[in-house]
Order: sequence, then structure tokens, then C-alpha cells
Amino acid sequence: MSRPQAAAPRQGRLAAGQVDVSFVGDDGQDRREPLDQCWMQPFEAARTVNRTRSKRGSKGFAGLWWFATTADHVGYESWLQRDHVMAWDFDPTVMSLTPRPLRLTWQRDGKTVTHTPDFFARLRDGTAVVIEVRSQRRRGRDAQPMGEPIAYACQEVGWTVWRVDVMDPVRTANLRWLSGYRHPRCHDARRAASLQRVFADGAALMDGARQVGDPIAVLPTLFHLLWRQVLQTDLDEAPLGAGSLVRGGA
Repeated sequence: MSRPQAAAPRQGRLAAGQVDVSFVGDDGQDRREPLDQCWMQPFEAARTVNRTRSKRGSKGFAGLWWFATTADHVGYESWLQRDHVMAWDFDPTVMSLTPRPLRLTWQRDGKTVTHTPDFFARLRDGTAVVIEVRSQRRRGRDAQPMGEPIAYACQEVGWTVWRVDVMDPVRTANLRWLSGYRHPRCHDARRAASLQRVFADGAALMDGARQVGDPIAVLPTLFHLLWRQVLQTDLDEAPLGAGSLVRGGA
């Protein structure tokens, strides 16, 4: 899953009161407040503080992902970010996600430092998560990555900090396939009920689909149920195939 270890604070910590947060308020006006005074702001529903766009000559690719969890679009700035947004859409514990809704500002060695985290998420248990998506190569080039001092300030107000890297290629490929069936239009209630009965005790993917009907008609609903995790299969060991073992979801 796209779920790393939370960042652990080290030396040179910053208190939440030493960090300002710039964001767009509910009234559409730019605001700047100390982190320890605005940490309850629902940033997962805020506007982005800078636009998502592709740069000429860049190896990245900006775009919009239809986030099935909220039936809304989430912007991304690279294929790496897109893959993680997809994984968070698949993750049932992630309730909402928005790109770059806030900018953090603090002082270091007498100079003003700013940093805009890639995403802000809200989990279903209420946890707020600040997310950094960085490949190892990009981390080495970044002028102002989100270091331990600012991570500590976020953790001080109860925010969790995730730092994520390149995803496992097998899981990524499987999620890309299933994500093509994430829209509710792929769901057929009658076939879904039959598929849940067929796979209750486990069966090979294609064998179970054929028990319900013509695979051409049945497979979209089957893949939709796998995306929603109503049905489950191992997405980490091998690409999805006719022989993949499918079982009823938790």
C-alpha cells in the first residue's frame, strides 16, 4: 500500500508556533496563520495554493485523477504522484485527499524558508496527514525538502507526516488495471450478488466469472468489486490473471 512509516523527528526541532501556514480560506481570500492556531482547518477540502501544470522539457506529467472515494478530481504533477493518488483512492482508510492546499513558512539561520507539501489527506479515523512524494533521485536535487524540524512541528499539532517513494511495480500494475473499473457504472447489482456467492470460499478469477455468465459482461463488475475490496485477491505477488485466487472481502 501507499503507506510509509511516519517521519521521526530529530535534532533542530521547530515548535508549531514557529511555523506559519499560508492557505486559501473558505471566503476565497489568502490567509496566513501560525500552525498552532489553524491546525484544525479542514485542509483536505481547501483549494490548492499553486496550480498543477506540466513544464516543457520536464519528465513529469501533470494531470487530474478522478478520485472515486470522493467522486472528485485530484491533481498530480508526475507519474509517481499519480500512482500514489491511485493507491490512496484504493485505500479504504483514506477519506479525502487534496494537492498542495497549504504552504509552510519558517525561519532558518535568519532566512525565510517555505515549503509546499505535495498532498494533505484525512483518514476515516480523523487523522490529518501531510504527504511528501519524493523519489530518491529527486530528494537529492530538492533545495527545500520537508526536513525533520518542520516534520516535528506538524507532529506537534497531531498531524502525521508520510514520505513515500516509488511503489512496488507489480502492485502498481494491478491497481492501474483495477482502477479502470472504479467508476460505479461498472457495477451491476445482480451480477455483483452472484459473484459474491461464487467467490465466498475462493475460486480462480476466470472460473468464477464463467459461473456467473459471459466473462465479457461479468468481468467489469468483478474488477469493480476487487477495486472496492468487496472481493479480494493478492495484488503484490503477480499480475492479475485468469488463475488469480479471488475470495470474499473482509
